[in-house]
Amino acid sequence: MPELRALELLVEVGRTGSLSAAAETLHITQQAASSRIRTMESLVGVPLLVRTRRGSALTATGDLVVQWAGRVLEEAAQLDAGIAALRSDRRGHLRIAASLTIAEHLLPGWLVAVRAEQAQAGHVPTDFTMTATNSERVVVMVSAGEVELGFVEGPDAPAGLHHRLVGRDELVVVVARDHEWAHRSRRRVAASTLAATPLVVRETGSGTRTVLERALAGLPVAAPVLELSSTAAVRAAVVAGAGPAVLGAHAVRDDLVNGRLVAVTVTGLDLTRRLNAVWRDGTQPPAGPARELVARAVRSHRER
Repeated sequence: MPELRALELLVEVGRTGSLSAAAETLHITQQAASSRIRTMESLVGVPLLVRTRRGSALTATGDLVVQWAGRVLEEAAQLDAGIAALRSDRRGHLRIAASLTIAEHLLPGWLVAVRAEQAQAGHVPTDFTMTATNSERVVVMVSAGEVELGFVEGPDAPAGLHHRLVGRDELVVVVARDHEWAHRSRRRVAASTLAATPLVVRETGSGTRTVLERALAGLPVAAPVLELSSTAAVRAAVVAGAGPAVLGAHAVRDDLVNGRLVAVTVTGLDLTRRLNAVWRDGTQPPAGPARELVARAVRSHRER
C-alpha cells in the first residue's frame, strides 16, 4: 500500500497539474515529492505521471489511482477526526484569529460545516471564539499563545510559525460605476496607471495591503487617498467616489453582482494571494477541532 502522504501528493498533482506546486502545498521539497512518486510507481508497476513542459499530467492509471485515493484519504481524515474526538479535553473550545477577508467571507462557513460534521458524528459541537483582525496581528496572537489557530492572507506564509496552505484568492481592482475606468474599452488599465493613482487602501499589516505593495514593487506609487482599517469601510469609500481600491474577490462579489462596484482588469500585474492556516507548535495543526477546521478549509477550497 502506498503511504497516505504519497496518495495525498498524487491527488495534489492531479489538481494543480504541477509536481512542484503540489510539493509546495504539502510543504515538502520537490526532491522528496519526486521520490514519493517514484516509490508509488514502483508499487503500482506502471507510470502514474507524464512530465511535460507545462508541468506534470496524470496518466490514465494515475487518474484511476487518484479516484481511489480520494476515498482512502477521506476515510483517513474521518479516522483522524475520530481519534481526535477521544481527546475530549481539547474539544470543548477553540480560540481562533483570522484576517478580515477570511473572517468575514470564508471562516463562518467552515465553522458551520465543522459543527455540523461533529453533530452528525455524535459529538458535542465545539464552541469557537473568533477574533477578526489584520494578518500581522493574527501572527502576533498565534505566536503569543493568545489563540490556538490563525488564518492569514498574503504573498508568503509567515515566518516563525507552522502553516498549511488552505487556498488561494485573487485581489480585484474595483471602482464606482461612474468612475472613468468603468467606461474604458474592455475596462483595462496598465499596472503603472494603477500605481500612479491615489487608492483607497487597507492599513499597513493587512494581507491585502501587503500583496498590493509587493505587486507594485519597482513602480512609482502614489500616496493613498484614504487608509481604512476594514474591508467594509474601503468598499463604502469606493462606492462614494473616493477612488479605486484593490480588494479580495470574496469581499466584493455581491457589490459586483448588484452593480455597486465595477471590476477593472490590470495588465501585467499578479494579484494572487495565499490563504494559510498558522499555528505555533508541531508540524500538524493541534489535534481535535483545530485540525478538523483546517481540513474543512482545505476541502472547501478544493470543492469550489
